[in-house]
Order: sequence, then C-alpha cells, then structure tokens
Amino acid sequence: MNIEKYILAVVTTKMESVSGGACVFHCESAQKMDQVASTLEAILDGIAHSLSEDTYIIVKH
Repeated sequence: MNIEKYILAVVTTKMESVSGGACVFHCESAQKMDQVASTLEAILDGIAHSLSEDTYIIVKH
C-alpha cells in the first residue's frame, strides 16, 4: 500500500476543536495562525487549506 495524500499538520486558534494523529500547532491569534501555516507549508513541502476561520490543515498531495 502506498499512501500518497495525507495531513501533515493542523494549525488552529481553538485547540478544543481539533484532535487526532497529526501534529497540532496552537496559535494565539489569526495573524499568527496564518504565519505558522505559511511557514509550515514551505518547510513540509505541503499545501495549506483553510477548514474554517480558526483552522488550517497542511496536506501532502
């Protein structure tokens, strides 16, 4: 089995709204969340997707 698409990380301002096996990054503000998601996107060679106004996921395609 070869997994080609998966969630690398979750970036959020609401820790109570996320759980699971991916790394979760908690940010104090939406501005910091945007910055962290952008940085992780570059470092992990993934794509940031906004799930809501308080949560991003970084996905490997």
